[in-house]
Amino acid sequence: MVIRRALARAYWATSRWSLRSEPYDTRRPTLLVGAPHTSNWDFVLMLAIAWSTGIHVRWLGKHTLFAGPAGPLMRALGGIPVDRRDPSRVVADVVARLHAGEVFSLVVTPEGTRGAGSYWKSGFYRIAREAHLPVTLGYVDRTTMTTGLGPTIELTGDVRADMDVVRAFYADKSGLRPALRTEPRLREEDAAA
Repeated sequence: MVIRRALARAYWATSRWSLRSEPYDTRRPTLLVGAPHTSNWDFVLMLAIAWSTGIHVRWLGKHTLFAGPAGPLMRALGGIPVDRRDPSRVVADVVARLHAGEVFSLVVTPEGTRGAGSYWKSGFYRIAREAHLPVTLGYVDRTTMTTGLGPTIELTGDVRADMDVVRAFYADKSGLRPALRTEPRLREEDAAA
């Protein structure tokens, strides 16, 4: 952990980015939303945030990232492989880790890939509800060159009301590539209308 903190300090000292975060309880498991997710550089920022604040992160990545020689490195950095052909096992895996006593923040990028879309993927919402995890809103904002952790919220189960809170927070946030940003909206909101 000492090496990671030193690397993070060096990164923030030489980066154009500034770290700004609300208070965060590292002793409690959470689901950490990473948005807007418009660039692979978001991963570097996420590691720098986690390493400088002492957060033990886990993140979901497509299973192909864990194949071959990159696999051990991805796992060492907190990666959990997800086979997109059978994503239902992810929730069970996360819940099993929590029940085993592991304390971590599960980083999820609900925009999915780094391209503009119509909806966020609802997996983050389902995981947080099923695992009884609070949700911390992590962000990247190119307009202010800041990144960090916003508020931690408890989801109520009212998808539209919860997403209104999420939308309000991200309304003024712009990713590294603003044209690739997806508005925080879940398909379930439109289905409920």
